[in-house]
Amino acid sequence: MYDYLIIGGGSAGCVLAARLSEDPHNRVALLEAGPADSSVLIHCPAGLAVMAKFGLSGWNLNTVPQAGLNGRSGYQPRGKVLGGSSSLNAMIYTRGHPSDYDFWAAQGNPGWSYADVLPYFKKSEHNERGADAFHGVDGPLNVMDLRSPNRFGELFVQAGEQAGYLRNADFNGVQQEGVGLYQVTHKYGERHSAAKAYVTPNLSRPNLKVFTGALTTRILMDGKRAVGVEYVHEGQTRRLKCRREVLLCAGAIQSPQILMLSGIGPREHLLAHQIVPIHHLPGVGQHLHDHIDVVQVVDVPKAKDLFGVSSSAAVSILKGIFEWRKQRSGMLTTNFAEAGGFIKSDPFEDIPDLQLHFVIGKLINHGRTTTLGHGFSCHVCLLRPLSRGSVRLASSDPQALPLVDPAFLSEPDDMARMVRGFKLVRHILGQSALAQFGGRELAATAKAQTDEEIEQVIRNLADTIYHPVGSCRMGPGEMDVVDAELRVHGLQGLRVVDASIMPCIVSGNTNAPVIMIAEKAADMIKQDAARA
Repeated sequence: MYDYLIIGGGSAGCVLAARLSEDPHNRVALLEAGPADSSVLIHCPAGLAVMAKFGLSGWNLNTVPQAGLNGRSGYQPRGKVLGGSSSLNAMIYTRGHPSDYDFWAAQGNPGWSYADVLPYFKKSEHNERGADAFHGVDGPLNVMDLRSPNRFGELFVQAGEQAGYLRNADFNGVQQEGVGLYQVTHKYGERHSAAKAYVTPNLSRPNLKVFTGALTTRILMDGKRAVGVEYVHEGQTRRLKCRREVLLCAGAIQSPQILMLSGIGPREHLLAHQIVPIHHLPGVGQHLHDHIDVVQVVDVPKAKDLFGVSSSAAVSILKGIFEWRKQRSGMLTTNFAEAGGFIKSDPFEDIPDLQLHFVIGKLINHGRTTTLGHGFSCHVCLLRPLSRGSVRLASSDPQALPLVDPAFLSEPDDMARMVRGFKLVRHILGQSALAQFGGRELAATAKAQTDEEIEQVIRNLADTIYHPVGSCRMGPGEMDVVDAELRVHGLQGLRVVDASIMPCIVSGNTNAPVIMIAEKAADMIKQDAARA
């Protein structure tokens, strides 16, 4: 018997496990379907390239065929390991735009304005630059500038300035707009995932139990109250019970899946899979959306300090391995997407609607396709897409992966903004700071010159930038799943705490906002317990 059962050991689950177990009177269990985060490929920042190429530590998810992507199935890498996607992401620390959170509050979610959530961003953060009005230094999550940045990150920023954009030293400060170098969730030259920040330092707590290799099959209900969790571990079905709350933190794909497997969701869909409906909640699995993204790749044969596949690169990487093992510095401390920016697809936009990620290597097919030589890449992603999709069950078998349909580019406005963004990236990459190296854009995108040709390239090449949200949306409406305190509508003892609750996607990378959401949820849970 536990006080709190947390489903999912990703970013949100790790935060809740740490914060709720601070009280020695709380018995807390954290269940993670994947293994412990013991691989050196997780802790060495550059290891993300190997994990991406071979699909390590993930769920091996793909979308259903996407009409907007010319019938292609998209890639959906989600972490299946302690730390979740924070154990395999690119470690960029951004929070989105302040107006994102003001919009959440305006949608009927009191307590979620930017002024409300900023204290939780600061609470979670230890920024090595120091504290100020926007940043904290007492939090568990270490945020820093890259130890050994590649010179091409700075050259990209210079190219952005040459193209007319302002340099921005802090995308999470006074303003978001501009180009600059990203801060990262690193510590001492290693990845600082949510697991390393929140769980690893607290594993010795006698009131915290972490179960890895534990696949949740359903939430146990007593009428309309959540009372436990059923899970499979080493081939055996087991159960845990709780006194207070079940906290669902399995992410935007698996959280709605687990709710539906538990009989909570759209009645007709559950019946179609022979699942007895316990609670009709039509919004479960709806409103899924994600940042659609396309990459331009430039071949730069003479730039040997860029990542690539060549004999000289092999020697450099070997040297880098020894340096990282000895000093936790050097080329293997890269997060690859070292620089970027937030820009407007049209000067008349009020705030940036595009994000750039500049990568110090040739990134093709999410790094899964190997190409010879050296070069760099630049992503452009649409920050506030209008397209909405869904997560649905493939079957009632908990081992079966769900059907993921982000409905990419189903709204014409999304494509129009992406075409403008594609041309802006090409303009930046053509500035002298980068053009001096004589690079050549790869034929896959270089052939696209007219808007119609660019649109077809986007449909042929675009995909996720790994930020699915919204499938258990927060709000007061009949298609919303949780209220402003993240309690599932119509049920007791059950909350959802992860990216799935976002009413609308944030204008930036999602890991820091998910950690903020969990920090705020932990306080709400503690306050409810104190009132009980």
